[in-house]
Amino acid sequence: MAKLTRDEFISALKEMNLLEIKELVDAMKEEFGVDPSAVAVAAAPAAQEAAGPSVVTVTLVNAGAAKINVIKVIKEITGLGLKESKDIADNGGAVKEGISVDEANEIKAKLEEAGAEVEVK
Repeated sequence: MAKLTRDEFISALKEMNLLEIKELVDAMKEEFGVDPSAVAVAAAPAAQEAAGPSVVTVTLVNAGAAKINVIKVIKEITGLGLKESKDIADNGGAVKEGISVDEANEIKAKLEEAGAEVEVK
């Protein structure tokens, strides 16, 4: 019997109905002792981990020379008062925690535009 390529195998699967595919899966379980559907389910969390975190923290590393502008941006982003925003600008630390990567990138861009050095973790 000739060896099928991946594309040939997928093409053959496309021609099968659902019952035939189920019988193929059952035969694979019997022949190899492996449940292909369990492998696919186990691979999903690994794929999600490889994609990166879904929740991150924006951390101020250094406010830079234009500290007043950075304080204004921190105040706008966090809703904190002037003193609390100034404390973050002076000492660094988390600006916003537990946010999406997209939101974190927007915040990072605003802070860097104001002159700050920022990390997203």
